[in-house]
Amino acid sequence: MIHLKRTAVINVVGLTESLLGPATPRIKELLSRGAKANIVPTFPAVTCTAQSTYLTGTPPSQHGIVGNGWYNREQAEVQFWKQSNHLVHGRKIWEELRELLPGFTCAKLFWWYNMYSSADYSITPRPIYPADGRKFFDIYTRPCSIRTEIKKDLGEFPFPCFWGPAAGVNSPQGSADAASRWIAQSAKWIENKYAPTLSLIYLPHLDYNLQRYGPFVAADVRRLTSNTECGVRNGESTSEPPHVGCYELNSAIVPDLQAIDAIVGDLIEFFEKRSVQVILLSEYGITSVNRPVHLNRLFRKEGWITIKEELGLELLDCGASKVFAVADHQVAHIYLNDTALENRVRKVLEATEGVAEVLGATGKIAAGIDHPRAGDLIAVAKENAWFTYYYWLDDQVAPDFARCVDIHRKPGYDPVELFLDPRIPAVKLKILWRLLQKKLGFRILMNVIPLYATLVKGSHGRRPASPADYPLIISGRSELLPATQINPTDVYHIIKRHV
Repeated sequence: MIHLKRTAVINVVGLTESLLGPATPRIKELLSRGAKANIVPTFPAVTCTAQSTYLTGTPPSQHGIVGNGWYNREQAEVQFWKQSNHLVHGRKIWEELRELLPGFTCAKLFWWYNMYSSADYSITPRPIYPADGRKFFDIYTRPCSIRTEIKKDLGEFPFPCFWGPAAGVNSPQGSADAASRWIAQSAKWIENKYAPTLSLIYLPHLDYNLQRYGPFVAADVRRLTSNTECGVRNGESTSEPPHVGCYELNSAIVPDLQAIDAIVGDLIEFFEKRSVQVILLSEYGITSVNRPVHLNRLFRKEGWITIKEELGLELLDCGASKVFAVADHQVAHIYLNDTALENRVRKVLEATEGVAEVLGATGKIAAGIDHPRAGDLIAVAKENAWFTYYYWLDDQVAPDFARCVDIHRKPGYDPVELFLDPRIPAVKLKILWRLLQKKLGFRILMNVIPLYATLVKGSHGRRPASPADYPLIISGRSELLPATQINPTDVYHIIKRHV
């Protein structure tokens, strides 16, 4: 007879071996009772792809999630951050475990592709969009009754703290870690009410300031060489430097490490008191960057991009363009509506500073991303670089959504949404005025996001040079981790063995 072993999988976004140290005592305590392994990053190493790989045990070439978004060739639209679980092909881990184990149940809390999944209980962010153009923050749950009940007990989900300029900072909407703290409380709420066999919990707090400030800064070589050969991370020496040169942990992210460590430690204590074993893991590691690369601007100068003017502003017309890039952190899918241009496009990319590699048909097969949704070519950034979606040449004609938090309308991922425009006088007063207008029922444009890509200091998506910057998995059951370094598809089987 197979006995269920209830398990909580806590996804601490951005956690790597290089960040473990004095600021993470609770996580290190769990590690001292078990073992860890570095996870070879998925390609690309981004949220939707990594989670789909972990939960299906298959690469993107099979599950089809080639990034956080891609170009829908039939609809001629770039679509980012869609939420239907039907987009993820293949059997999910909870579906297999439900077949094997009578009585098995699964809670999926803020992991992506949560809508219409077959998990028993789910909570995911989902705004409400009335017909008059307004937007209200809310959540989607399964069963539907959870939505009303949990908001009554925990209050409204602090949506502005989940993504945007208020994420990861103290603000009127909540404390710096408000979103992750609410999600952690929701995990306790679900456990107390339903006691699922498997809980999947997503804690995003580290993600924000690691992208804003970067994980590492150049260290004082004279101060370091007395006790290490330029290898210091979080105040502890390592056998090799994290990057070329000498670096140490950025002090700006120490409070974030302490905050997430406290949330994780509290969850570990809560679950273990209820005889629920805990697995910690992460999706990717963030490395320091200093070079944004604007591929669509390069293609525009080649005459391959089609721009249409609407209300005096410029919009990218993907369906009419010969070539365009869908940027996603350090990886960009290059779509060719004119396939005769492939060799010329490759030469332009290979000659572009900040581009490390260009994958064609053979390269996509080797990377496990040979899927119809993927670009005809895929550009990979150098470790210190990342790709923007920008296509305009004059900020005066940038689309209105460029200066807003608008994750669905932008034809690419935009980490600059984490910043407020420093050139707007009294920008926080402007936000308060806009919020008042919204409360009074007016349509508003919260256009407070800058267009300065150089503000971003951390990114991910490519495979980091150092395994210390790979995502991690930590378990108190060391016998269930097969090696000190595993493939991302192994995570599926490790979770299955724990249960």
